[in-house]
Amino acid sequence: MPELPDIELYLHALRGRVVGERLEDFELTNPFLLRTVDPPLSATMGRTVIAVARLGKRIVFQLEGEFFLVLHLMVAGRLQWHEPESRTPKRRGLALFHFSNGHLRLTEAGKKRRASLHVARGAVALSEHDPGGLEVLDCSLEAFADRLVLESHTLKRSLCDPTLFSGIGNAYSDEILHAAQLSPFSLARDLDSGETAKLFDSVRVTLQMWRERLIEQAGEVFPSKVTAFRPEMAVHGKYGEPCPVCATTVQRIVYAQRETNYCPACQTEGRLLKDRALSRLLKSDWPQTTEQLEERRPRRPSEAD
Repeated sequence: MPELPDIELYLHALRGRVVGERLEDFELTNPFLLRTVDPPLSATMGRTVIAVARLGKRIVFQLEGEFFLVLHLMVAGRLQWHEPESRTPKRRGLALFHFSNGHLRLTEAGKKRRASLHVARGAVALSEHDPGGLEVLDCSLEAFADRLVLESHTLKRSLCDPTLFSGIGNAYSDEILHAAQLSPFSLARDLDSGETAKLFDSVRVTLQMWRERLIEQAGEVFPSKVTAFRPEMAVHGKYGEPCPVCATTVQRIVYAQRETNYCPACQTEGRLLKDRALSRLLKSDWPQTTEQLEERRPRRPSEAD
């Protein structure tokens, strides 16, 4: 799912293309995408885009007349831009928005259709789409600390909770926790003031760094590969690879179709966190440390005595 740095990348690309331009027409190839009927989508036609902004993990197009298009890409939704002189794509995706200077196409990989589009009019109606998460790049340490202990969650769950923190998901929470050298399973309420401050700094540095890096890499080209897995990442999506800090093998926990990656040496004092499925299967045979895991790993012929 696109998170804060990825959404900011889209916003950077959209501002120079649609702000100040008129939304002339639209094509919905999947009616399920549109989740509201009042006001109708047709009410936004012919209106000029005043601004684009982020609302949590949603992209908001503000149009004249206090109309808003609220787009949630969910897991697999992606945007593509086509210049006006290019042919209209044969595969329309979920929707195609025709602006006065080009076409914006929404696609979604896979068979599940989770992306959504809402039409709202007025600030009050728009606020109903705000999950309420704290904007971590704009808040103080005190506000962050208060929000962190609002619920009794693990750090991983707290960071990914859109009602607690805005724009953070599975990928960047892995990177944040690795940078902070904290276990994803540590309880938020158990952190001391020093650990909380370290986590706060890691959140801000990680998100700002990736936002700037993605925008710089894209340049003026509309982003075509917005993904949660990037080769420069430290641990996310790096299961089985060496940690860039200490070279310990990155481990993972898989649950509910979500994968958490971490470095045992940097984050859990060498302990292996129990994967729910595997630990139930192996029970007492579950290795406790990376050393035990290495001892159980089959040796390649080149490693034989």
